[in-house]
Amino acid sequence: MQGQTQSAGISEPNLTANYDVGEFYDEMFSPGGSPRTNCQLLYEHIQELTSNDLRKRKTAAERSMIRLGITFNVYGEEQGTERIIPFDILPRIIQGEQWSWMSKGLKQRIIALNMFIDDIYNEQKILKDGIIPEHVVKSASSFRPQCVGMKPPNGIWCHITGTDLVRDSDGEFYVLEDNLRCPSGVSYVLQNRQLMKQTFPGLFEAQFVRPVDDYCSQLLDALNSLAPDHIEKPVVAVLSPGIYNSAYFEHSFLAQQMGVDLVEGRDLVVRDRRVYARTTKGLMAVDVIYRRIDDDFIDPHVFRKDSMLGVPGIIDAYRAGNVALANAPGTGIADDKVIYAYVPDMIKYYLSEDAILPNVPTYVCWDDAQRDHVIKNIADMVVKPANESGGYGMLIGPRSSKEEHQKFVELIKANPRNYIAQPTLALSRAPVIIDDHLEGRHVDLRPFIIYGRDIYVLPGGLTRVALRKGSLVVNSSQGGGSKDTWVV
Repeated sequence: MQGQTQSAGISEPNLTANYDVGEFYDEMFSPGGSPRTNCQLLYEHIQELTSNDLRKRKTAAERSMIRLGITFNVYGEEQGTERIIPFDILPRIIQGEQWSWMSKGLKQRIIALNMFIDDIYNEQKILKDGIIPEHVVKSASSFRPQCVGMKPPNGIWCHITGTDLVRDSDGEFYVLEDNLRCPSGVSYVLQNRQLMKQTFPGLFEAQFVRPVDDYCSQLLDALNSLAPDHIEKPVVAVLSPGIYNSAYFEHSFLAQQMGVDLVEGRDLVVRDRRVYARTTKGLMAVDVIYRRIDDDFIDPHVFRKDSMLGVPGIIDAYRAGNVALANAPGTGIADDKVIYAYVPDMIKYYLSEDAILPNVPTYVCWDDAQRDHVIKNIADMVVKPANESGGYGMLIGPRSSKEEHQKFVELIKANPRNYIAQPTLALSRAPVIIDDHLEGRHVDLRPFIIYGRDIYVLPGGLTRVALRKGSLVVNSSQGGGSKDTWVV
């Protein structure tokens, strides 16, 4: 791609002049280097700008993030725990027709996962019918025997979900994993959008980008729907572990946007199986809690006895129907990466449909034949533990040493239930601004789904970017950044 642009009478190469599309699917450019149809307006707009123009806009966006306090916390960092997530101001654009298909697939998946969670904590039909081996579910570290027999309001367990999608070299989207416990990142979607409106106001209007501004009203509506019918104005609160949690900015942001209280465990107390918040005017009954605390820590009477973050007795109040929790306790079973391998079977079993959004092909190492295949081909595999997140504890075979391969072979043999393996995908790339030019970086996509009276899929979601050259790890804790995602 060649071209010149004029700025103040000085000619300089435009940003796309030497962009290398490479061998991966590129979100903005076709293999020949021409912009994809849905990116034509963005391409033309970039052509009119100098590298200095874009740098100024990028710097202005980063300053706004700092001023607004858009940060996340990193554990174990000596140089300080708080930082902004790097933000690339070139949006990722998804065509409306394709998004409609993706949205339909996400809704299908959430309905099936919700039916699965309800089933395994009640009748366990899917286990009795042999669709999923019983030992696979009951040996999962995220399976909660304490939740057996629970019946959440309206039969909904997973009120808020973040489903990670990737695009392979064939241009197709695949589900990489499900996040139902305490999915984070939606606050960055909302704030990124505000920054983009400031950065490219004219382009934003011209593209007819679907809005994301109503997410918080959709979330509040879903939370209100969980309260008993006789309560006209439910009291809703967001329960956070506190300021040292990596997603504390998000907790405070969502509470503020919904106009509800942000509380910690020490702010709540249970009396006669009802939950109350301590206020300057005395105790105030709380009807619905959007909890951002993992099951282990939410109630020391039921789960971890040493938890200082939760509320003693809150599960008893939940069982009595006196408070609603979103997401419901026990939903983490669907985050287990071994359980993930069976989601297409769940969809077929509960809905009598084929999965619209396919899984990445997955080998479960508890199975002897599949484990042997993984061990023989480990140099070509991505190996993941069942319950780690953030890109930790995994092996990317083609980018690892023989010593690392052998280490993971031993780990798999020692605890085969704890590992899955997948072929190494050629993750799609998108252009990002690097100094005075554009370079391709690998991306994924986390759409957010709210399950309330209806199912709402936030248009777009969080595009995460592996900013380290050649890296496949997009997590912010390991140097990843983000982009705004436009559904046009």
